Amino acid sequence: REVPLLHPIPPPTPLFSADLHMEMQRSLLEDSPMVAVRRNQQRSCGLIAALCAVACGVGLVGAAVGLTPSADGLLGASSSRITLQQTKQPMMTMRSFLQQTGYNPLQAMRSPLLEQQRSSSILTPNAVAPELLEAPTKTDFSEPRFMWQSLREAIDEEMERDPNVMIMGEDVGHYGGSYKVTTDLYKKFGEMRILDTPICENGFTGMAVGAAMTGLRPIVEGMNMGFLLLAFNQISNNCGMLHYTSGGQYKVPVVIRGPGGVGRQLGAEHSQRLESYFQSIPGVQLVAVSTPRNAKALLKAAIRSDNPVVFFEHVLLYNLKDQVGGPDEVQSLEKAEMVKEGKDITILTYGRMRYTVMEAVKTLQAKGYDPEVIDLISLKPFDLHTIKNSIAKTNKAIIVEECMLTGGIGASLSAEIHERFFDLLDHNVIRLSSQDVPTAFALELEAATIVQPEQVVDAVEKVMTSCQ
Repeated sequence: REVPLLHPIPPPTPLFSADLHMEMQRSLLEDSPMVAVRRNQQRSCGLIAALCAVACGVGLVGAAVGLTPSADGLLGASSSRITLQQTKQPMMTMRSFLQQTGYNPLQAMRSPLLEQQRSSSILTPNAVAPELLEAPTKTDFSEPRFMWQSLREAIDEEMERDPNVMIMGEDVGHYGGSYKVTTDLYKKFGEMRILDTPICENGFTGMAVGAAMTGLRPIVEGMNMGFLLLAFNQISNNCGMLHYTSGGQYKVPVVIRGPGGVGRQLGAEHSQRLESYFQSIPGVQLVAVSTPRNAKALLKAAIRSDNPVVFFEHVLLYNLKDQVGGPDEVQSLEKAEMVKEGKDITILTYGRMRYTVMEAVKTLQAKGYDPEVIDLISLKPFDLHTIKNSIAKTNKAIIVEECMLTGGIGASLSAEIHERFFDLLDHNVIRLSSQDVPTAFALELEAATIVQPEQVVDAVEKVMTSCQ
């Protein structure tokens, strides 16, 4: 039955062709260096863009014009339209292109076949880094590092240690990442292991899941954690469940990392705290780093883990500077960190709030209180052993977080403490969380939505007074 169309559909343009690609190659040799760099990035993304279009393009076009799929899955109903659509199928176009060129994307991403990449006519000459002309200088680990440098160091060391490790995301290559975590790594490892992607979070996160299933260890960088909401399906239905739904036949060793949290006047959409969003996903681990040292050691552990790990880095901590460990220092993903020992009250926190709490501790100590401060590190699962030992000593607990009050990390942790350690408590657990409102752009209003040191001091004093 012919389906009436409200608007005529122009014939689609082929996604890719060998002639077009060769023309781009010739133009690259004639253009200026800056244009050459940009073309280089476009070519690295070309295959991925086409594959992403396969995933969502056909369905979106059909929804836009009100078409219903026919029995064989093609748009339209008439035989002439089906024949036309078959000749323009994106998958068929891509398959034809790959067959003509003899190019295998999966093989190109695997390090054991780097020599094949060098000889491939469709790859750029700089897709694989040239051999080092001189021995690398020995790293001095006694020198303090910014957190972004410690994260870069962890990725560098793990990629050198394991040829299956790679990183993909928007602008991770030539630009070096939105916070410079991957600066110049493409020069050392090449553009197939430091893979620039289109702005399509669901596409490249899904590609990372598939790569992990076939033996690679991809790191996905989200330019901002808020953008990864676009990939929530891939993180929840794929990352978290494939090991279980395949009966253990597949594992998904992927790390999903990037900046998040409330910065300085970044506005509501760029100030998201997504910890509680991902906490409810079975099969996914959550880690929140807070210092240059634990950032490096934890990222190395996350890359080596066979579990999918969502790795939270706070946007305001990238320029925090401190000493880091050497290449052999790896920290447990499931263990909390004792920041300060004390005997009066337990303060549980993570991420940026670690520094808010420590600012409050100075005032509390001046007033004669001795709080114990624990950095949770692992947001799923919680280190209940460390938490129990602390509460058994202090009999009181306060949770300080930047996550939202309703349904946040503190809500889950408070429930765990009350259900498991109720008999150890002299006072109910107090939660200090962000307000349930979008984060304002105005500096004063932004500060009013998140926990401040004065609020921590006030909460501790109230609990201590009521327990006297």
